[in-house]
Amino acid sequence: MIDHFSIAVSDLPPARQFYDAVLTTLGIARVGETATALLYGARADADHPERIYTAILLDPNLRHASTRRHWAFKAPSRASVDAFHAAGLAAGGADDGAPGLRPHYHPAYYAAFLLDPDGNRIEIVCHRRPS
Repeated sequence: MIDHFSIAVSDLPPARQFYDAVLTTLGIARVGETATALLYGARADADHPERIYTAILLDPNLRHASTRRHWAFKAPSRASVDAFHAAGLAAGGADDGAPGLRPHYHPAYYAAFLLDPDGNRIEIVCHRRPS
């Protein structure tokens, strides 16, 4: 279970366009922005321990990210996987695996993969069986 995580990017405007687009498909809003960070979700606290928080952090010295950097977001449905992937492509991401089943993980594993503008590998996965 993830509580919070950060993703390093070399330029905030393309990252903002990409992460605003893909995270909106999951109902995750940008809740703040500074000169060096984009903030999404909500921090956990004693009344809301289930919350997840994500920060996109500016690192102007970042070299193109390795595909070994990988983050997977959980989707509530297969349609959400499709929407996330389409939004990411439209917002400057690159395809790294079209939406579809990945039965080598388990029979219902439905996922898609994108590279963000810095090359971070972003996965969206739904573990639910189709309804």
